Amino acid sequence: MSSKMSEPVTPPEGGDAPETPNLDFAGTTPYEDYVQADVLTHLQHLRSDDPGEMVFLVTTQVMELWFTVIVHEWETASRALREDRVPVAVDALKRSVRELEALNASWTPLAQLTPAQFNSYRSALGEGSGFQSAMYRRMEFLLGDKSASMLVPHRGAPRVHAELEKALGEPSLYDEVLALLARRGHAVPASVLQRDLTRKYEPSPEVEAVWAELYAGDQNGELVRLGEALTDVGELVWRWRNDHLVATRRAMGAKAGTGGSAGVAWLEKRATKNVFPELWTARSHV
Repeated sequence: MSSKMSEPVTPPEGGDAPETPNLDFAGTTPYEDYVQADVLTHLQHLRSDDPGEMVFLVTTQVMELWFTVIVHEWETASRALREDRVPVAVDALKRSVRELEALNASWTPLAQLTPAQFNSYRSALGEGSGFQSAMYRRMEFLLGDKSASMLVPHRGAPRVHAELEKALGEPSLYDEVLALLARRGHAVPASVLQRDLTRKYEPSPEVEAVWAELYAGDQNGELVRLGEALTDVGELVWRWRNDHLVATRRAMGAKAGTGGSAGVAWLEKRATKNVFPELWTARSHV
């Protein structure tokens, strides 16, 4: 190689650096080190010859990543509420709203599957079902929808089981909200504040009255803004469940779901439930 070839590139007149980005790295690129793109793009191990399986698998993996982000946001909000930092909690909830919108849009590639298209690779799932998603279960626990039986599918994965068991016994996001309301002097009953945290949250008329009083007051108050952020979250969770129902109904009708679930019948039951229930019912009394 001539000496001329090894000379450094001379910046153009004016002293500006060349526009070409640095392309020479000793190992992997800094982008790869941070994003782990090579790992992510080689996690797709197809189990059928159907070309449609790829979009089903990648879409499901993308959903799992959104679950992870949303759990992070809700846990951030929960910690902030324990520390009486309501603006920090509201910011985390607002971020999660945008993330829920992206999560819900994940149904788009799957929303128009015909039964024949789904059947072409459905057998590849075996007994697999989204019902078994541990990160989605953590989302549900944070929403107050708890059940110890939901830990059973994860007994064979000690780390995952331990994380879920811990989440089961911790206050949900809504529990932290109600504890904050009580600290602020609102009449949240002791039976709610001292309830068994491993059980599903059940609506309380007294909590409904607290929200009705708040919503009848200062519309720009900190607690009303918190309530509205929670309502935005609750609405998008409801939309997620309904979009799941519609996509499943379109792809498989009323047949039993994968993994032995009741399929559409189970999803129909879930779609009728609201999270943060008193935030919805209190509106009838304002």
